[in-house]
Amino acid sequence: MSSVYGSFDIVGDIAIVRLTNVSKKKAKKIADALMSVHGNVKTVLGQTNPVSGEFRIRRLIHVAGERRANTIHKESGCVFSVDLEKCYFSPRLSHERARIASLVKPDETVVNMFAGVGCFSIAIAKHVNSARVFSIDVNPMAVNLMQENIRLNRVFGQVIPLFGDAKTTVELHLQDKADRVLMPLPAKALEYLPAAVSALKPSGGWIHVHVFEHATKTENPVEKVKLKVAGALARLNLCVEVPLVRVVRKTGPNWFHLVADLHIRDSTTVRK
Repeated sequence: MSSVYGSFDIVGDIAIVRLTNVSKKKAKKIADALMSVHGNVKTVLGQTNPVSGEFRIRRLIHVAGERRANTIHKESGCVFSVDLEKCYFSPRLSHERARIASLVKPDETVVNMFAGVGCFSIAIAKHVNSARVFSIDVNPMAVNLMQENIRLNRVFGQVIPLFGDAKTTVELHLQDKADRVLMPLPAKALEYLPAAVSALKPSGGWIHVHVFEHATKTENPVEKVKLKVAGALARLNLCVEVPLVRVVRKTGPNWFHLVADLHIRDSTTVRK
């Protein structure tokens, strides 16, 4: 059972178990064990495929307990209403959400380009009540839940939900606005990096860009991401420092989710 217990998440009162072809046959026993150990779990869902698609959705099957995928998740003084079948949410990013919130200074304007149900944005607003966060997502259900989470956490006026593609939204409404830009979508963040830079104030600011990277036992994922980010930045002709690249989590055999903190001193060159 130890191998099983390394491959599940608990979101609110729902447990999500990653099922292989082998473990599918034991799904009910696994669910019963989880519900026995974790008394707060009311539903067990099985994840049979990786997160995929434009909305980063998991394919889930009901295994045990109540038949639902919506729940309330509490984290670091925040409350998040989530629907695991319709929106992306990972409790494994809780440390990263808290880390980013701790970096935000009073009165900062933040643009969250891939906000989901608003977790990073709300964590910032709860930590720094003078910050303002423009929170963009292309999934209409995520934006609906983001609006609900703004209400639950009482951060009206601090978190501004915006529905649409991040690049288009920045180009139309948010150029030269931000002190800090969040890009918590590893599959697309580097592609959207020019838009993120254009969202920064002309004096520059911070960008937190998330990346997936493959690295064998003889390779260093941090060094590989440093090279990849450096290549993307070189094409933009920017004055930039990269004080931190860190592994956020391991996502599979030899696959890692990392974040790079970029400090850009002057963002005007990307507009030329």
